[in-house]
Amino acid sequence: MQFKLAHVAAFVSSVAAHMAMNEPCPRFSPNCATQPQLPVGQGYDYNIKNPIAYDGPVFKSNTPWPQPVALWTAGQPVNVGFQADGAGHGGGHCQFAISYDNGKTAAIVHKVMKHCFFNGPSNSNNAEVLKYTFTLPADVPASSNAQFIWIWTNAVGGRELYTGISDITIANSGGSKSYTGKSAIYPNHAGYDTIPEFGGDYTTGLSLYDNAPNVTITSSGYTAEQPSNQKPTMSKSLEPSSSDSCETSSASPKAPDLPVIHNTVVQPLTSTDSETPSLTAPSVKPTSDQGTDGECEPGECEPGALKCNDNGSGFRICTWGKWSDGFTCVQGTVCKTSDLNSVYCGWP
Repeated sequence: MQFKLAHVAAFVSSVAAHMAMNEPCPRFSPNCATQPQLPVGQGYDYNIKNPIAYDGPVFKSNTPWPQPVALWTAGQPVNVGFQADGAGHGGGHCQFAISYDNGKTAAIVHKVMKHCFFNGPSNSNNAEVLKYTFTLPADVPASSNAQFIWIWTNAVGGRELYTGISDITIANSGGSKSYTGKSAIYPNHAGYDTIPEFGGDYTTGLSLYDNAPNVTITSSGYTAEQPSNQKPTMSKSLEPSSSDSCETSSASPKAPDLPVIHNTVVQPLTSTDSETPSLTAPSVKPTSDQGTDGECEPGECEPGALKCNDNGSGFRICTWGKWSDGFTCVQGTVCKTSDLNSVYCGWP
């Protein structure tokens, strides 16, 4: 009888459609406020709320968005949101992690244990909490090719695993090169322990998270598949050379660390949607600063520098000695310079 009841519970939960992240927008959700253009050969995931197959990949797609969907700043608050009308399965354990190698290695930056999606113990399927705000650790390295990962193990119902992966840019002016945290784990998936149904005991499975090994992650990056009809490319970013030479390579270079942008909500200059801003990372174009005499020639700006546009409508970031195409502030705000030698979009 217990076997049949478990399967009925699993069937009911599948009808209720489970839970799915929608901020930052995961690959390839059709339910976000804004999304980048789909990569070549990819389609929207209309079953994004479904659990991960037990013996399948831990993410539904290993193909990144062609551009980041959010800009997060180390040491600053960030938001993670979830779709409404999903099934909360009485809560459970949620992990929030950062990766720089497309999810192969992920370090925890935040956890909501026991009652994820709820304010306390619950047998309800109606999620009470749909947004979490936490401070991104200050030593998370900067990268324009980072991934944010959500992992959920439900408290009530069939023993399942839910994940989401989003492609983001992380800014950090502190120069951190690595971050160490607990390794992300994937309970109820092949190769990992199964956490049984909680049965009212919300400490169930906590030891697995507490005993997870520490992992150190560093920004390394990868080149995403390009939209339109351009040929997709994959390349490793260049490591800093011990030489003082200014030679460049045909491989895609690693973008310089981006500066802190405080409390900023921005959207691309090319966006036409003023109600729901989104973010596109500035393009990074390698240039050779090698002079004819063998010495490095200075660029027009120092990498990582920020400046407001002349009319205050947005700001630009210096990458590889050149000013980026820039970002525009959302409607009603203007670019300002802070006391921290940075810029932000605020009210006039």
